[in-house]
Parts: sequence; structure tokens; C-alpha cells
Amino acid sequence: MSQVSLLEKLIAIARRDVLTAVRYRNGFILGLLGTFAEMLAFFYLARAIGPSFRPEGVSFFAFLVVGIGFYTFLISGVQAFLSTVQEAQQTGTIEVLLTTSTPAPVLIFLSAFSAFAGKAAKLVFDLVIGLIVFRVVLPHPNLAGTAVIFLLSLAVALALGVLAASLQIALQKGSAVLWLLSSVGFLTGTLFPVNVLPLPLQWAAWLIPITHSLSGMRGALLLGQSTSQLAPEILWLSLAALLLLPTSLFILSWVLRRGRRAGTLSFY
Repeated sequence: MSQVSLLEKLIAIARRDVLTAVRYRNGFILGLLGTFAEMLAFFYLARAIGPSFRPEGVSFFAFLVVGIGFYTFLISGVQAFLSTVQEAQQTGTIEVLLTTSTPAPVLIFLSAFSAFAGKAAKLVFDLVIGLIVFRVVLPHPNLAGTAVIFLLSLAVALALGVLAASLQIALQKGSAVLWLLSSVGFLTGTLFPVNVLPLPLQWAAWLIPITHSLSGMRGALLLGQSTSQLAPEILWLSLAALLLLPTSLFILSWVLRRGRRAGTLSFY
């Protein structure tokens, strides 16, 4: 498939979702108001705890804004893949879509792309509202390091999303991935620093890629850490992406071949 053809399909899908968002703009406005209300809750929670509590060397408010905003973005990205497959199964269009000239993994990526883009836009909005409107001081943020952490974290989220889609097609249990990620969310440093956990749980948290995503994002954006200081997070996220992406794509291809032979692609 040529790059031009891929770009045309990507534009078509993005255009469809933009038109859908415009049609339901009241929901978009309510979402923005909800984000602002959430930031207010974080602000007053941090004020109630007091300025002396500075997890990882940053204000608790900034800690929550980056942690919860980025964690929610990654989980929503995984959910985008699962929702794409579930919708196609429920409407009975998955078998038709997967018989087109576009390779099945590419088709699923394209369908989930705009959802990822929408969540990324919401993440930027959350950070703007939380860090700029509420006047959080950013001491020379490392924008290059922020971009590297973001892209590596995105690669990991893509891999987990593909894995969720594969489980949905094979076992109709793709939501198990979301359940697992939500269950271990408290270990990732979303709401409080990992170092307050018992040592065995700290070791478990270290194995979760999202822990390194949040730590790296805070370090680059809030503390202005250099690339060398971010090296442990970058290395771990790189290894996770290199392991998870090929594995999840292999599983998806195998599941699709098996589903076509068995005629179970539309089961949900």
C-alpha cells in the first residue's frame, strides 16, 4: 500500500471523526467544562494538603495534573483500539472491513488513530489549563525530552491497544487489558509517589512501563531534567516498546487468521 493511499485513508477517517465531533459539540463543550472542574478539584486538594508536600520535588498540584492527565491519555488510547473492534463486531462490519485491500493491522491502526489524536488534544488542553492557567512555575522544561518520553509512551500504548483488540477478537475479553491497567494504576505514581509503597510493590511498579512514562514526563516537563538524567526512563520505555509492539502485532495477525478460518470474527 502506497504512502499516498495510506494518507488519503487517514485523512478520510480523521474527517469523519471531526464531523462527528462537530455534530455533537455540546458533549465537547461539557468535556471542557469537566476538565476545568477537575483541575479546580486538584488545585484545592493540593491547597488542603499544603505546599510542604512536594512529591518528586514538584508541587502536588503539578504532580496530579501531569500524572492523571498523561495516565488517562494512555489508558484512553488503549481503549480506542478496543472500542474500534467492539463497534465493528456489534455492527457486523468487521468481516467486510477486513476483506478490503488495506492490511488488517493497518486498518485497526487507522481506525484508532483519530481517537488517539483527540485524546492527545485533550491532554494538551489539560496541561495548558492546569499548568498555565493555575500558574505552575516550569523551570526550563526539557521539551525534547518531553517529546521522546511522549513518543515512546505512545508506542507502548499502541502495543497494549493492539493486544486488547486481539483479545477482543479471540476471546471477546479485550476489556481485561483495561481492567488490568486500571487495577495497577495506583502502582504507577499517578496519585502519589511510588517511593511511599512497600518495597515489593515498588519493584512491581518498576516493571510497569507507565510508571516510567509518568516519571519521565514529570522529570522533563516539570523539573527540566536533561536527557542523560532521563536515560533510565527512556531506556526502559524503549525496551518495552521494542518487545511489546512486534509481539502484539504478531498476536493480532495470528488471531485474525484464526478468526477468518473459524468464522468467528463477528462474535462478541
